[in-house]
Amino acid sequence: FFFLQVLNEKKLQEVDSLWKEFETPEKANKIVKLKHFEKFQDTTEALAASTALVEGKLSKNLKKILKKIVAKDAHEQLAVADAKLGGVIKDKLNLSCIHSPMVTELMRGIRSQIEGLITGLPSREMAAMCLGLAHSLSRYKLKFSPDKVDTMIIQAISLLDDLDKELNNYIMRCREWYGWHFPELGKIITDNLTYCKCVRKVGDRSNFASSDVSDILPEEIEEDVKAAAEISMGTEVSEEDINNIIHLCDQVIEISEYRTQLYDYLKNRMMAIAPNLTVMVGELVGARLIAHAGSLLNLAKHPASTVQLLGAEKALFRALKTKRDTPKFGLIYHASLVGQTNAKNKGKISRMLAAKTALTIRYDALGENTSAEMGAENRLKVETRLRTLEERGIRRISGTGKALAKTDKYQNKSEVKVFDPSGDSTLPVVSKKRKIQEVEEQDTEVPVKAKKFKAEMKEGTAVEDDEPVKKKKKKKNKEKQAEEEEVLSEEFPTSPTVEVR
Repeated sequence: FFFLQVLNEKKLQEVDSLWKEFETPEKANKIVKLKHFEKFQDTTEALAASTALVEGKLSKNLKKILKKIVAKDAHEQLAVADAKLGGVIKDKLNLSCIHSPMVTELMRGIRSQIEGLITGLPSREMAAMCLGLAHSLSRYKLKFSPDKVDTMIIQAISLLDDLDKELNNYIMRCREWYGWHFPELGKIITDNLTYCKCVRKVGDRSNFASSDVSDILPEEIEEDVKAAAEISMGTEVSEEDINNIIHLCDQVIEISEYRTQLYDYLKNRMMAIAPNLTVMVGELVGARLIAHAGSLLNLAKHPASTVQLLGAEKALFRALKTKRDTPKFGLIYHASLVGQTNAKNKGKISRMLAAKTALTIRYDALGENTSAEMGAENRLKVETRLRTLEERGIRRISGTGKALAKTDKYQNKSEVKVFDPSGDSTLPVVSKKRKIQEVEEQDTEVPVKAKKFKAEMKEGTAVEDDEPVKKKKKKKNKEKQAEEEEVLSEEFPTSPTVEVR
């Protein structure tokens, strides 16, 4: 630690031009001078003091020095670069501290000319001490702990995915290669690892009859394999071909064993680093989420909506670009809770699961407790919500709320209206009596149109007389009626008419 006293406070008021006063060591010595210098005993003590200053705390050594040196000049103000540290000093030692842009500019000038202000320290030794302290401080900030390193999880899950791809390629090649010699074996034995173990032990299909594969296959399947080997349609292959196929089977078995070992390692690391996340979504999904985000701390900074869509970025931006529906889930789709939901409720459950998963991630990344109780509680809540959605949420409002509400059988009570086709007809309605008479008089000739017209007119007037008259009509003269009848008789001469049936 070293303390400097300001000599000329007037020049400090000009903040914009203060850097000019620290262009050379001579100018800097006119502004400030060294008042006290306290040396550290070793690097550990320097690291402890630096760590306390970075965190805004007051170390024991600094507290002692402030009581000795600064307390003498209690009437003067103490300029500090960190406002938090100034508040701590003011509370504990009752010293007036100042923090302003002027102080920040002053500290920058002091750092640029520190070699000239503190004499007796060679520049090479000063640089070496600063470098050593910087390395120690960086290691402390990392807070290195072997149990909390998520890099191992990222590498393990990436290697696990690569092994799965390679295993699929190797097994497909092995089945296709040996299938030329014994094609029936691939249909009888469906498990890939069992298939490779069987091929490695027997080799040529002619050896199946004399070989004992009961330690690999059940008795029923073993009998089927031996029966199929006798009547196989495969081609004959040489010993060299069989040796190469057996060598490929050895590779498949070794990789499968290593994959099992790697999965157990990943499961243990996930339970150590993120136990709550593992309980919520499982080891593989949790590890993929951490690997996709880069680290557990980066994943903890993501909101729940981002956790829900993590891994579906291409689909999201494609949907936004084409103005279509956005995806509802990303990597979280492979979680067991989402998988056991029906298609209708997958979106709701994935949204709720992402919200609870975001809480567990932050608890694992920033919390000090390593138990998985919080993850178990949140998983129980999601399972309860899932059960409610599957039961369609029909529960009694009154009472205990546990019994399901009984619904009555649905009955359609709406009246069915039948269309009346008689309204479409424009012909006058004819009574049944008249229809019978028309049928009897089909062959007889119909009177002239004029007479028929007059008869219809008379019938029409008779109907009108029967009905009550609402409005008074003007009476026509008898002469005009006679003239109209003569005109009608001229327009409709007597002629036979055809009756429409």
